[in-house]
Amino acid sequence: MEPLPYVSTTNACKLCGPLGACLAFRGVEGAVPMLHGSQGCATYMRRYIISHFREPMDIASSALGEKHAVYGGGANLKQGLKNVMTKFGARLIGIATTCLTETIGEDVPMIVEEFRREIRRKGGEEPPAFVSVRTPSYSGTHMEGFHGAVRAVVEQLAGEGHAARMLNLLPGFLSPEDLRHLKEILAAFRCAATILPDISMTLDGPALDDYPKIPGGGTPIEDIWRMGGAGATFELGRTLHGDPQSTGKLLKERFEVALHSMGVPIGLRETDTFFGALEQLTGMERSPRFAMERGRLVDSYVDAHKYLFGKRAVVYGEEDLAVGLTAFLAEVGITPVLCATGGRSGRFRSAVEQVTADILPEAPAVGEGMDFRQIEEQAEILSPDIMIGHSKGYSIARKLGIPLVRVGFPIHDRFGGQRTLHVGYRGTQSLLDRIVNGLIEGNQNNSPVGYGYM
Repeated sequence: MEPLPYVSTTNACKLCGPLGACLAFRGVEGAVPMLHGSQGCATYMRRYIISHFREPMDIASSALGEKHAVYGGGANLKQGLKNVMTKFGARLIGIATTCLTETIGEDVPMIVEEFRREIRRKGGEEPPAFVSVRTPSYSGTHMEGFHGAVRAVVEQLAGEGHAARMLNLLPGFLSPEDLRHLKEILAAFRCAATILPDISMTLDGPALDDYPKIPGGGTPIEDIWRMGGAGATFELGRTLHGDPQSTGKLLKERFEVALHSMGVPIGLRETDTFFGALEQLTGMERSPRFAMERGRLVDSYVDAHKYLFGKRAVVYGEEDLAVGLTAFLAEVGITPVLCATGGRSGRFRSAVEQVTADILPEAPAVGEGMDFRQIEEQAEILSPDIMIGHSKGYSIARKLGIPLVRVGFPIHDRFGGQRTLHVGYRGTQSLLDRIVNGLIEGNQNNSPVGYGYM
């Protein structure tokens, strides 16, 4: 018998689905994320998220043990929900499954409905909203968990409403600073929007005298109820365009909300597309402030050209962020020689080809479902001048002796990852400056004569 092919994954370029779901739930006002699984999963995710955002992150758990793999964890889930209601006073509890509960086949919606009926039968207070999502951690990535949780929130809560906001903005997994900048842009267009999820405050809030059990901020639940009455939905992320399960498509099919799919607004062209869509929706022109930011960005492209032209980059991370970065790099003269991701949506390659088609003579090499061992092997062959991605690529950049510009999640070995701005003309400007300076610093470090002016 021929041995079955076996591929070992080491140091994966992705994280697990429940972690992504917890991040999305954290972006809803008054919400507490909860894992239906073992305590260890929640502990790992809390530690991982805190080291990037530098903010408290409570994740409740039904704390299953070995016997629950045989007898089921329904009783634990109900007790856990009761504890969260009592101790946190949550308005929404977002429940994500783990590999354990998916393997034993837990029917979470049924258990939750039983729990809801038990509370009402006993005459207790009206329970908070419960939203559940299936996120087996052995399947998919943290972005699939993230998008699955956003879809579950809309699927299980949204209605048409009467006082609809003009726009639903589904930004994907951006940094808190990115979301604050998007709000600033929307405010300049006088565009009332429901941004789902909104982690701009919940994962980057101010210091307070007293520790709140649930941080302020997040998407108001009342706004989510009315998302079906919005005039349009902007869904950011090119790999979501062909996804039949995208939240934007759900809103379109269920409530006939017009869907505008576009890339993450990184770089000149993708940001122009975002601003153009806002101008069309609102009937307003962009303010002189943003026109000036665009002009400065174009000027800096010219100034940076001598440092960037012909340079080669390896880009990796979440699919839509990597596509946005690739679009930006191609237009400033850097050749992305490898675009890698841990995701397997099947749409990553075509998205990379779309954003590079009219600029590069040939599309970059694309790797889906890659781990860092594979990225390192490819990088050694391709000889890049720079790597762009999150902290997990540091060991490869160090081995190759090239700079690493840190973007995305997680950033564990630098400070301020939650305040990294990627989007808009201003975010692109920040990225450009960091990349140019990274290359200059790399040249200085590798120069035998130690040039001070390069």
